[in-house]
Amino acid sequence: MSEWMTEYAMFLAQTLTLVLALGALILLLMKGRGDSGESVRLKIEELNTRQQKRVRRLRVAASEKGQRKALLKGFRKSDKARQKERMPEQHATVWVLDFHGDIKASGTSRLAQEISAILDVVEKDDEVVIRLESAGGLVHAYGLAAAQLDRLREAGIATRICVDKVAASGGYMMACCADRLQVAPFAVLGSIGVVAQLPNVHRLLKRNDIDMEIFTAGRYKRTLTVLGENTEEGREKFVEDLERTHELFKSFVAARRPQLSIDEVATGEIWYGCESLERKLADEVATSAAYLHGRLNDARVLMVQLEAQKKLPQRLGLAVSRGIESAAGRLLEVMDASRWLKR
Repeated sequence: MSEWMTEYAMFLAQTLTLVLALGALILLLMKGRGDSGESVRLKIEELNTRQQKRVRRLRVAASEKGQRKALLKGFRKSDKARQKERMPEQHATVWVLDFHGDIKASGTSRLAQEISAILDVVEKDDEVVIRLESAGGLVHAYGLAAAQLDRLREAGIATRICVDKVAASGGYMMACCADRLQVAPFAVLGSIGVVAQLPNVHRLLKRNDIDMEIFTAGRYKRTLTVLGENTEEGREKFVEDLERTHELFKSFVAARRPQLSIDEVATGEIWYGCESLERKLADEVATSAAYLHGRLNDARVLMVQLEAQKKLPQRLGLAVSRGIESAAGRLLEVMDASRWLKR
């Protein structure tokens, strides 16, 4: 037992020394640079090239050892011949964007910048594909995100939204902005509704002789509160506001998908991909991977993404955080293993 305690003490001392040293280094760097902000760079990856490299590696791996040299030579010869060819017409381009939404649609600013960049270079035969995943969130946040996608429609650019997992509520508000909406067989769509909930602790405060004073200017400035006493009039007004928001949501979807029977689908229900096709919530059932793979033969497929580049102090801070997590995990392992030591 004493031997284990010695090893444990040495482990703690080493971990503490490392954390303090890295922390001091970060402080010095932050003080010297005086800037811990982020810069943003545009990352572009051609999926055609990536797929070609993977296919070639697989072919080489699957071939006999004696054939590999000739196979590689053939690849190089093919590349040289392609470089000498002059295509009479440039292939169309498929521009691929990703949007993964949280409750505040935090990626909207990045999406807006990516769309702005594409709008200046897109050609008439090009297509924009957005791989969308979101279960919805705040009304105003997703209203803004959907408005960004509307910019593509207004510019007359062919837009396809692919939903592999979920586009519900505010996520579907965005999805319906596409010219073509494609969904995976078990993707979740719909939830065209509005929900709001809040606790009220007024009776708890009252039982403890605590008064809550709320002053407003305007009859409906505050309809329901968490701390104050809610009235029936306030509840009715709150529900009225929800219904008005729901009507706006329905109008937005109906304007972009007129083939829908909006009153039948705007019940707050959700449907899976194959079911959504029957209700005209989507246009076709297929995964985004299948669609993009098919376009590799007739178009350049470019994935576009804005990346935030962290400064050195931030990267070191992240490394320290991971180091601490690793050390904590190691400590738990040591403590757990100690149960099996002989006493």
